Amino acid sequence: MTAATREVFERYHACWEARDPDRIAELHAVDSVFHLHSGQAPVRGREAIREAAAGMFALVPDLAFKFVSLRTGEDFWVVQWRLTGTSVSGAAIDVDLMDFVVVEDGAVKEKHSYVDGVAMQAALASPEAAEGAAR
Repeated sequence: MTAATREVFERYHACWEARDPDRIAELHAVDSVFHLHSGQAPVRGREAIREAAAGMFALVPDLAFKFVSLRTGEDFWVVQWRLTGTSVSGAAIDVDLMDFVVVEDGAVKEKHSYVDGVAMQAALASPEAAEGAAR
């Protein structure tokens, strides 16, 4: 990883830790793509990315990231996280997430997030729905 790419990684992660959708969007290229690969369509452009991040923080207001591993190249990183928190329905979140991020000209050009969709959907369901699904 180049020093510049590492610096983008550090700043970008700090924005997610701070739950700051405005700062997250600012670190994306104007024509950037963010794709949460769990059934959602990709979003394009800073405003759509800001809205997607804000939506995540609204669903899990105390969202936290536990670092697991990082692999890097000249213009990309792949990072594994453990996401934890409590959904607005009151369910505990504890899922794996892997991000593949492409950097271009000091900005995030593409972000692909792969999450344990089954665990995430169960956690975001209402406690009553989760209880019914367990029966």
